[in-house]
Amino acid sequence: MTGLSCAREKGNGFDGHAFVANEEGGAVAAVNLTAFAVTRHIRIGGNPTKVVSHSTLPSVWALTADAVHEIDPTRLEFRRKIAVAGKAVDMQLSPDGEHLWVLSANRLAKFAAETLAPAGVWNLPGEAALFVLARREPWAAVVLKDGRPLLLPADQPGRQSPIVLPYSADLAHFRSDGKQLMLAGAAARLASFVTVPEGRTVAHVPLAIEPKRVAAKPDGGELYLTGEGLDVVVVLYPYLAEVGETVLAGRHPAAMAAVSTPDFDYLFVANPEAGVVTILDITTHKMVGAVPVGKDPSFVTITPDGQYALVLNRASGDMGVIRVKAVVRNRGKSAPLFTMIPVGSRPVAAAVRAEG
Repeated sequence: MTGLSCAREKGNGFDGHAFVANEEGGAVAAVNLTAFAVTRHIRIGGNPTKVVSHSTLPSVWALTADAVHEIDPTRLEFRRKIAVAGKAVDMQLSPDGEHLWVLSANRLAKFAAETLAPAGVWNLPGEAALFVLARREPWAAVVLKDGRPLLLPADQPGRQSPIVLPYSADLAHFRSDGKQLMLAGAAARLASFVTVPEGRTVAHVPLAIEPKRVAAKPDGGELYLTGEGLDVVVVLYPYLAEVGETVLAGRHPAAMAAVSTPDFDYLFVANPEAGVVTILDITTHKMVGAVPVGKDPSFVTITPDGQYALVLNRASGDMGVIRVKAVVRNRGKSAPLFTMIPVGSRPVAAAVRAEG
């Protein structure tokens, strides 16, 4: 493992901004990814926990406990907000960019992305923990805090159906074609593959960990799980409904993000207790790098061009930037840190947006 180094390597930067939610700072930091510096801290009324950017509309949204706050990404200033009914839990943009979805304690609502006009509501039979959207088919799935999963047709507000499992679910992820849903439970140490929309169980797969987080290979061919129990990433093959491999991934692996280009396929895995990001080669499922990044790395995302991995460190209040091309396979299992950017108090989420 290398020592922390912020020496700049040759790189073009990314022509855009990372919008970073600083939960304790009550602001969203706009980080210029060409200059690698904060352009502005955009104050909002509340503590943001999630940021979403539209790829074509001039809108970035930040989620707080009681509202969605819209930011103008050109002027880098607050534009407006809409209230959320109940305590907000999560926010996502639909894959087609048409709707912004907001999950609150007891309901899932969608809004027209361009106008923020209400477009549908699903009242839930319990307090919600999380939701996911299918990439290609009009489906959403909600997992309640008591572990009950629900399947919702995204084009039919109000309609929903329960999915029956022999355990409480903690994770959900749609297969890339939207025709199957992966559900996983920490206490049961199981992952299940369920057909959509029938809700028929295809397989229950034992896991070596208590699954808490999931990420996907960009083409959807693999899923990656981390959680308590072992210092590993569990690789699932969703189209085969089976476990592929269990791969060592540093101490207490947590948040993840994957990148695939013609030149490399990597999974970046945060190790919060060690202040390190472990890098796995997706093709070989071997560790190829370990990068010291800061205190309590808790969120990882990749720039749309696949050039940089951005790591948010909650405790040290900064963003570690790893230049992906600088990762050298099997050379001492180390990689350099491209730069560090102070971003604010307790950064917890980010969205990257290209200029123009």
